[in-house]
Amino acid sequence: MAGARAAGMGGGMTAKSPRAMAERQAHDARMVQTDFNISPFTIAWELTRACAFACRHCRAEAQPKRNPNELTTEEAFRLIDQIKEFGDPILVITGGDPMMRRDLFDILSYASGKGLRTSLTPTTTRLVTVEKLRRVKDAGVRRVAVSIDGPSAEPHDAFRGFHGSFDMALRIARAVGEAGLSLQVNTTVSRYNVNVLDEFIDVVSNLNAVQWSLFFLVPTGRALAGDMISPEEHERVFNWLYGLSGKASFDIKSTAAPAYRRVVIQKAMGNGAGGGTLAGAGYRYEDGLNRPVQGVNDGKGFCFVSHVGDVCPSGFLPLPAGNVRERSVVDIYRNSRLFRELRDPSLLTGKCSGCRFREVCGGSRARSYAVTGDYLTSDPSCVYDPGSEEIAQAAGAN
Repeated sequence: MAGARAAGMGGGMTAKSPRAMAERQAHDARMVQTDFNISPFTIAWELTRACAFACRHCRAEAQPKRNPNELTTEEAFRLIDQIKEFGDPILVITGGDPMMRRDLFDILSYASGKGLRTSLTPTTTRLVTVEKLRRVKDAGVRRVAVSIDGPSAEPHDAFRGFHGSFDMALRIARAVGEAGLSLQVNTTVSRYNVNVLDEFIDVVSNLNAVQWSLFFLVPTGRALAGDMISPEEHERVFNWLYGLSGKASFDIKSTAAPAYRRVVIQKAMGNGAGGGTLAGAGYRYEDGLNRPVQGVNDGKGFCFVSHVGDVCPSGFLPLPAGNVRERSVVDIYRNSRLFRELRDPSLLTGKCSGCRFREVCGGSRARSYAVTGDYLTSDPSCVYDPGSEEIAQAAGAN
């Protein structure tokens, strides 16, 4: 959420510097006007589900071999042309392991050539080398994300299912910097690591990462409901992250945890600040992968394209609203019933329906669906109780 550093490929500056604050204000002014009904802020594209790993939390349930029904290179180019119609959303190339596609560099070059801000999330295997990362940079990619799910080898390797995967992840993370790319560290927060999150700080800092992105586990794919942390643990981690964001050497972002925005707003209001643009972070990065002011949620400012072209609200909410082989991703995002419902907070039920933070939070629609089968009901990970007066006010606003 609120970050503490704006950094780029060759070092950076603290987010509290006059230049960073001026850039933040200018960026906030632009992002406030962005209409998520028209364009997403981020698109994640699962290039393939092929992957050598068998991680216990994998939402894709990745397989050792590529699916012959994957989008072809030509179809990939057509999809990129469609994405460009949105403007310049961030395009995250992910998997599975995108390094298992031989046309990866052609696809990256084509996307970057179209002016899309493109990042890559490879699996931490021997396929990732400094030489290949330099090719990634030459293709126009701005940032590479490396997954580290334990602060040491034992918990990380157990989570990833391979001995030596932690050391491999550290090697690749350092290679990202050697190749001249910005590094983002991704961590899935689960019952396996929730009590050692503070031990990640030195790891992320020593790798000179510009961002620590925490994915709060959603029980989809291989991930189980029992792997999630409790609502109380969510709240504890959110408050801890808020304190960390003011002193860490890297930016902090939460995924599948929109209630973190509510915590940040509550903290800021408690400190005498107004709500203002606290719905999201607005820091700029020299690699161009900025953060939106508005709250991004499943289907609202975000969409996901699968390896076979299905368009879903997110990878954690795997409900296809259409397929790019039959319909433009632009049309699916803007006009499909599923996406339109997810962008309408008045349709939320349960306590989310009457929450004053529903516009900037809205609860994790993916987690609601995974746990209850209803993507419009309350997020079961949230402890906040809006109370009868707040619910009545929200009902009046409807």
